[in-house]
Amino acid sequence: MILLTGAAGKTGRTVLKALAERDQKVIVLVRNNKQAGDLLALGAVDVIVGDMEDARVYEKALRGVKSLYHICPNMHPRELSIGGTIIQAAINHKLDHFVYHSVLHPQTEKMPHHWNKMRLEEMIFESGLEFTILQPAPYMQNILAGSEAISKELIYRVPYPVTTRLSMVDLQDLARAAATVLIEPDHKGATYEIVGTGGLSQVAVAEQLSLALGHNITAVEQPLNEWRGTAESSGMAVHQVEALIKMFNYYARYGLEGNSNVLSWLINGKPNSFYNFAKRDLAEEI
Repeated sequence: MILLTGAAGKTGRTVLKALAERDQKVIVLVRNNKQAGDLLALGAVDVIVGDMEDARVYEKALRGVKSLYHICPNMHPRELSIGGTIIQAAINHKLDHFVYHSVLHPQTEKMPHHWNKMRLEEMIFESGLEFTILQPAPYMQNILAGSEAISKELIYRVPYPVTTRLSMVDLQDLARAAATVLIEPDHKGATYEIVGTGGLSQVAVAEQLSLALGHNITAVEQPLNEWRGTAESSGMAVHQVEALIKMFNYYARYGLEGNSNVLSWLINGKPNSFYNFAKRDLAEEI
C-alpha cells in the first residue's frame, strides 16, 4: 500500500493515475471531502481527509502503508515543519520507503522554495529512513496557464528574458518515473534529477509552439511589475508572489538546466519532447 500526500494537485493526480495504471493500491491524503470523488475515480482505494501538518492524521493514513510519496503544496511557507511531521510519522510507523518530491537544483539559496527543499532533503538523509528523492525540472504543463494568450494573441509571455534557457519535463513522464521508483526494487538511497529536455530558450519554446500549433507564436518578456499586479489581483498569496519573483530573477540571470539521461533510464524510453507535448495538450486550444 502507498500513501500519496498532496494528492489533489496536478502532480498528485498524475502520479496517482500512473500508479493505478500499474495496479497499485494507493491511499491519498487531501484537505477536504470535495476532492475525494475525483481521486477515487482516478484509482485511489481510500481517501484520508485531514491537514498534513497534523501529526494525528498519520495514525490512520499510514495504517497498512509500506511506501509514501510526499508532495508538499507548492512554495508552502511551512514546508520544513510539514516535512518534519511526516518524517517523524514515517519513523514511528517503520515505513519501508519514503519518496520525496523535491525540485531540480534545490541547492540554490536565491530561490527560497528550492532551498527549503534542500534542507528537507537533509532531514531525510538524517532520519534513518529508506528514501528516494526525485528532483523534477519545471513542468511543460506550466505553459498551460498562458494558453489563452497563446491561442488568442499568438503570444508566449514569460516574466524573464526570452533568451532564458530552462529545461522542462512532461508531468506524465515524471509520474511514470515516480511509479517506477515506488514499485520496482533497487531505488532506495538514490537522488534522481527528472529532466525531459535540455535547456531551451524561450524563443526556442515559441518556435516549437509555432510548429506544433501551425501559427506563428512570439515569445515576449512580461515586465515583473506587470506580472506582480496580475498575480496579486488573482488572489495569489503574498509569500507565493515573492517566492516566484525571486525565482524569475534567478532564471533571468542563471537559467535552470539539467540532463535527461536519468529519466530516460527510469522510464525505459525517450522523454516526451516539448513539441509533442504542445501537439497533445495545446493543439485543441487554438
